[in-house]
Amino acid sequence: MSETQQVQKEGKGDNVIEVIDLWKTFTLGNGLAVTALRGINLTVRRGEYLTVMGPSGSGKTTLFNMIGGLDRPTKGKVFIDGRDLSTFSDRELSSFRSHRIGYIFQTFNLIPTLTALDNVELPMVFAGVDREERERKATELLKRVGLGDRLHHLPTELSGGQQQRVAIARALANDPAIILADEPTANLDLNTGLEIIGLLKQLNGETGVTVITNTHDLKVIDVSDRIAWLSDGQFQRIEDKIQVSIGPEDVNIRF
Repeated sequence: MSETQQVQKEGKGDNVIEVIDLWKTFTLGNGLAVTALRGINLTVRRGEYLTVMGPSGSGKTTLFNMIGGLDRPTKGKVFIDGRDLSTFSDRELSSFRSHRIGYIFQTFNLIPTLTALDNVELPMVFAGVDREERERKATELLKRVGLGDRLHHLPTELSGGQQQRVAIARALANDPAIILADEPTANLDLNTGLEIIGLLKQLNGETGVTVITNTHDLKVIDVSDRIAWLSDGQFQRIEDKIQVSIGPEDVNIRF
């Protein structure tokens, strides 16, 4: 089996992600070093809905970039289905991201000149899926997220919540094992945010895809299996939802 085929192969263990002693330091233009992650350890179970909770600047996005193979750690390891991402070439990381990871961004990141259907098809174009299958699957996914009547609308013709639904459909296009949702409710009103959270939880339950949400939105706790509290590049605690209690320190200091 080739390296790329191994990257794409579905793992069979209980854990889909293992992060071990992960550090990330950035050097700024003035030579100043900033450490964004400080010895992170994390195990994520297959099919879990995990929320990483913390304020801006706590290291949430940096952690996502490490797990998604968008950046390489300064020190430590990230394993996906038992495979060490540090052993992948850039080309293999690109294949890994295409087939194993679905991204959802707070700013939607839709291409404004493409319809909803075309935006959802795009990851399949890069994965080499033929045109007929791309259109069939993109149509099915948009119907699944409640946009069957908006297939040919441009992003500017959609509400914020509808654009985020397109982004969710796009994230599912290549049947990923993991969805990384980076502040998926940040640009949405309360009711629309609740709808998007509910949709992600529904897809998590129906498809078994592992969902990791990066947020400071306390509403996400209700649908999470576990919550990992991140501050200053370190986990303060990781707990099952049933154990969670929100105190003044979480509202006033963390957020």
